[in-house]
Amino acid sequence: MADAPCPCGCAAPAGARAHAVSAALAIDDLDVAIEQGLADIEACPACTPGCRRRLLGAKAGRLAAWAARERHRAREARLRRQAAARAARRAMPASPGGESHRAPLPGAAAAALARARARAAERGKS
Repeated sequence: MADAPCPCGCAAPAGARAHAVSAALAIDDLDVAIEQGLADIEACPACTPGCRRRLLGAKAGRLAAWAARERHRAREARLRRQAAARAARRAMPASPGGESHRAPLPGAAAAALARARARAAERGKS
């Protein structure tokens, strides 16, 4: 399809590849346009402004759609990882004392908790 005439009537040999992509787009054959190199095509400078605009618009639209698809796939993968991590945390076995395994408190927080427990124990004795 490399020798396909351009829909705008341009026959410049330097734009043969762009003409093939434009011809595929003119008949709504996006698969062929992609195979012909839509993603990295440069418009033929001899084509009409409308023809160049349609070609570059189709290219920009396809690149935007591919980028959106990649963002969607990355989001789905991130959500799967988060769900797996959440399920793993929920599935942690309980310790012999009945409490679930928790991350240790930072030093300052542990000290404050110990002081609060000591005060509560003092009040309980009175």
